[in-house]
Amino acid sequence: MTKPPEILAKLFGYRFDDPGLLKQALVHRSAGSRNNERLEFLGDAVLGCVIAEQVFARHPGAREGELSRMRSTLVRRESLAELANGLDIGVYLRLGPGERKSGGHHRQSILADAFEAVLGAIYLDGGFEPCRRAIVALFAEKLDAVADLEQLKDPKTRLQEYLQSQRQPLPEYEVIDIAGESHAQSFRVRCSVSDVDIEPTVGQAKSRRRAEQDAAGKMLARLGAG
Repeated sequence: MTKPPEILAKLFGYRFDDPGLLKQALVHRSAGSRNNERLEFLGDAVLGCVIAEQVFARHPGAREGELSRMRSTLVRRESLAELANGLDIGVYLRLGPGERKSGGHHRQSILADAFEAVLGAIYLDGGFEPCRRAIVALFAEKLDAVADLEQLKDPKTRLQEYLQSQRQPLPEYEVIDIAGESHAQSFRVRCSVSDVDIEPTVGQAKSRRRAEQDAAGKMLARLGAG
């Protein structure tokens, strides 16, 4: 049984003049045609704007690429789902029977979308400033923590930059195995660096890109640069 959405509104630090907007923000598309997809679209845009403004103000010495990495780290699905879990958004959601049975209340994509939809609902109900205040409050800890610009770079980027700084050849990645069915594949990727007396590393993940990142991270650690 879902909780009354008014409780969730308090967790966002907001009181709705039109409670119907909040209720719609918590309806997944599997539960009906009047769902939260449009509100999620709006909330995503407002969230990106506010987070961009925050990192811009907090890091006056950061370059454009560094600001982009900070923003991407803060608004990625995993980050939003983590915040949504902290607010227990899953218990407020209305899902169709199929999504309920498959555990949709805990699915990262559904939680992240609902989080953004609530922000979109706040924006429509009260305007930009109340929505901005809610975002800044909810992201306060994450905004404070996103200070190490170097760690925002993915392992492949950091490995490439490290090797360039040492005037070494760029790393090479090779898929050495793909296992599992098409909907649940597992990739193994080898990362090697020529002219460096270090054994190649092997990364494994559910996508080639993540397997390459895993292998690059292991190579960084092996080089003592992780």
